[in-house]
Amino acid sequence: MDFKSIMCALLVVTVWGVNFSVIKLGLEELPPILFSGLRFLIVAIPAVFFIPFPRTSVWHVLGVGLFLGVIKFGLLFVAMENDASAGIASLLLQAQVVFTIVLSALVLKEQASRFQIVGAVIACSGFAMFFMSQTGSVTLLGVALILCAALSWAVSNLIMKQLQQVNLLHFMVWVSVVVPLPLFALSYYLENDMPISLVLSSSGQTWLALLYVGPVSTLLAFALWGWLLGRHHAAAVTPFALLIPLVGIVSANVILNEQVDTFELIGGAVILCGLTFSVLGERLFQFFSNTASVKRKVS
Repeated sequence: MDFKSIMCALLVVTVWGVNFSVIKLGLEELPPILFSGLRFLIVAIPAVFFIPFPRTSVWHVLGVGLFLGVIKFGLLFVAMENDASAGIASLLLQAQVVFTIVLSALVLKEQASRFQIVGAVIACSGFAMFFMSQTGSVTLLGVALILCAALSWAVSNLIMKQLQQVNLLHFMVWVSVVVPLPLFALSYYLENDMPISLVLSSSGQTWLALLYVGPVSTLLAFALWGWLLGRHHAAAVTPFALLIPLVGIVSANVILNEQVDTFELIGGAVILCGLTFSVLGERLFQFFSNTASVKRKVS
């Protein structure tokens, strides 16, 4: 990858990592399901009026809208309201990598490599540490909700695996059209039956948070990510996503003054090691094997 592409990839993961802290700020005034629905509404309008429908089945759009937009973000935002800090949420959500590997093997009959299997086991041991944690950064309910959100994200990943040469930006805009109505209906019955007055009384901080998690984090970031995937091999681009929880934890400390204790740091390190082994293990093994063989030839 050239320098420009690397900078774009780092910009995207920074936007997505900081996104968790911004969500936390937005949830100070608005209930989570309503906030999630508004996030997708301001993405869909006005973009849907000048961005064409993606070259795929409407069922793909509906499926990703349900599992990624309604379930994943709904559960994540509910967890982040009172049961999980922004930094820990950004870390636990990466369980989607493990769930995607498992579901791909079970549903799509894809052969998981030994590196993916070992990495998944390592990551799962890290996730288990958070179930044993008694700290204030995350509750057991928060862990459960975020892991369910990660599972729903993995299901949407399986649906997106079926897409062929689809513009990612176009796809996400039309997914955003599907999501708001179900979330608004859930919010009306579960959170507040006067959502309009609640939205109109929100402060500038909440509206800035919505603009960030909507147009910036969704439209801009996905447009850049789609450009990177179209320009480079996925194997060169996707490992950058491993930086998202690191950015999430650091930005939560800077923006929200969130603290992470030693037990959580160890659990997070175990998770990141497992994810890195799953994503990069085979290439690292080949690199060190080639390096060793070159040294033997030289000697």
